[in-house]
Amino acid sequence: MRYAICNETYGDWPFAAICEHAASCGYTGIEIAPFTLAASASAISSVVRDDLRRTMKASGLECVGLHWLLAKTEGFHATHPDRAIRERTIAYLGDLARLCADLGGRVLVFGSPKQRSLLPGVSLAQATDHLAEVFSRLVPVLEATGTVVALEPLSPVETDVLTTAAETCRLIERIGSSQVRLHLDVKAMASEPLSIPEIIRSSARHLEHFHANDTNLQGPGFGDVDFVPIFMALKEVGYAGWVSVEVFDYAPGAERLARESIEYMRRVAASGSS
Repeated sequence: MRYAICNETYGDWPFAAICEHAASCGYTGIEIAPFTLAASASAISSVVRDDLRRTMKASGLECVGLHWLLAKTEGFHATHPDRAIRERTIAYLGDLARLCADLGGRVLVFGSPKQRSLLPGVSLAQATDHLAEVFSRLVPVLEATGTVVALEPLSPVETDVLTTAAETCRLIERIGSSQVRLHLDVKAMASEPLSIPEIIRSSARHLEHFHANDTNLQGPGFGDVDFVPIFMALKEVGYAGWVSVEVFDYAPGAERLARESIEYMRRVAASGSS
């Protein structure tokens, strides 16, 4: 397993301190939420991008990529009926792909529930058509930058578009590009009728990236989700990508969340290999 952690876990820590602490815990990757760097990806200068990349390298970390792509932005929506808004969204996703590449990353996790949910007068079929259009048109930029968009199914509590892995896989197959793949998140998968190992096995051919967390919104090992069968399923399908810790409830504190999450995952991985 290759373990990473999402940088927003650390709140307002300086980026160098985040990298240093994550590396000291044993993580080898860092995943970045763009809003923690600037209000807009296009506002991040080449000098700052180079500095961030050097900082990660100095700590021995790889940049996994970006997530929370459209969080805390305005004017973007991937299923909006207004073509001009979709055009603007495609352009900004292209900016994010270039940022990701400049930082040395590969994966752009597209969750963004608010910017894909159904709007008045838009059916699910129409929204899916818009998603297919947006990500198909993004492919040339992804190819040019060597990046991949990983579409993330989310629970019905968060959105009403792409709420299962199966639905997301159908969209990926419709787009038909190796630059558009699947992201799976433990918290989100827990909302599906299938078990998490079943979801992993059934969608393995599209799987690019994986988030480890719990239904209590904290890190792996902080709640009731048993990761033993989950890691066994990942091993069974030959998953070789990152397992990245993403939490939403920071109450235990960044240091404890980072340290105990990786300790738990290492114990789980060791038990599965014995």
